[in-house]
This record gives sequence, C-alpha cells and structure tokens, in this order.
Amino acid sequence: MSEPILTLQNASVSYGAVEAVHGVSLSVRPGEIFTVIGANGAGKTTLLNAIMGLLPLRGTATFQGRAINDLSIEQRVAAGMALVAESRELFGAMSVLDNLRLGAWTRRGHADGDDLEAVFARFPRLKERRDQRADTMSGGERQMLAIGRALMSRPKLLMLDEPSLGLAPRIVSDIFKVIDTLRLQGTAVLLIEQNARAALAAAQHAAVMELGNFTSQGPAAVIAADPGIISSYLGLH
Repeated sequence: MSEPILTLQNASVSYGAVEAVHGVSLSVRPGEIFTVIGANGAGKTTLLNAIMGLLPLRGTATFQGRAINDLSIEQRVAAGMALVAESRELFGAMSVLDNLRLGAWTRRGHADGDDLEAVFARFPRLKERRDQRADTMSGGERQMLAIGRALMSRPKLLMLDEPSLGLAPRIVSDIFKVIDTLRLQGTAVLLIEQNARAALAAAQHAAVMELGNFTSQGPAAVIAADPGIISSYLGLH
C-alpha cells in the first residue's frame, strides 16, 4: 500500500474563539478517493479550507511527508494541492480558455497545450465553448470548468467541495466518472459531498462528520453498510 500523500493528526480549526473542527485525523493516499459526509454546518468546508491554507489549522498536517502548517496558499498549490470550492470561484467576465490558462499560473501562467487538450478530452463541452464567457454557462458547465481549471495545475491532491450541488443527475454522473478516472490515474481526491450515496459509492475510504468531529471513519463500503449511517444519511429502503 502506498504512503499517504496527505495526513492530518489531531487537526482543529477555529473562527475566532469558536472551534469549528475538533481534533480530527485522516490519511489520503494516491489513487484513492476519501470522502467526508455530513450535514450542513458539520465543519466539512471549514476543514477543506484549512487544509488549503485559507484558515489556520492547529495540529499536524503533512503533504508528501512535508509539514504544511506554515505554507502559504501559493506554496501549497505549487506543491501539488488544488481546491475546487463550492462557489467555483470562476472569473465570469473571462472566457473558458482564459479561466483554464489561469489554472496553470503556478507554472508561470503558461498553459501547456497538452494540459488543455487533456481537460478538453475530459470535458468536451468546454472545448466547444472555449471562447464563451464563464458567467453565461450552465451550472454543470461551470462545475466542469472549475474542475478543469484545477487540473491545469497538475495536482497530486484534488479537493472537491460539494461538486454535485445544484446539478442535474446526468451531470452529477458525468462529474463522478471524471473523478474516478483521475483516481485511477493516481490522483488523490478528498471529496466533501452532501450526496452521501454517490460519495460513498465512489470512495474507497470515508469519514462521517458531525458538529466538527469525525464520528465514524473507515472503508467506504463499511460506512455505507452501517445501519445508523443508512438511517441518517442514505435513507431507508
């Protein structure tokens, strides 16, 4: 089994005096999807933001064996980390192509043609709309663009915050197929997702987050078969 690319040990995150994440630990390996499921307000997005450096994180956080607590966001991206936020954070007045090129800024802003073609191969619709403004696209297209832009940085760890939010089932299926392809090619994926059924079906490992704590953690298939998880997150059949 490969060594973890991302490790958190006893990680906590606070907003001022309010602690939103309480001493959680996890490991994510290359070629693996690790999903964190839980209700709104559980602390999932806060955890991702802290890993990316948007919030201070207490505890031990290592990426490829290197402590990252004191690294800037730019240094984390350069090291191989990428975050696709729930809000997608696209540049609406810019074209699809220019948004993608910005994703390669860690390589001095020069998008390699092979990287662009790889993104277009994963998302043919982006190639069709390469000159279209991002703010004129559908929700599904914007999500494709946000993921494509993240891939332009050649991440070793791709973090996704609610990639299925507000999307039609067919688009969700397409997005998850791309995520699984990335996994098979060796990318580590840390997935935050309210669609627990889809997330657990895609993932190899999972954690359940409630009120800032991990209440369960283990193989995704085991988590998905837990009667309490089925009742709380998957619905009864």
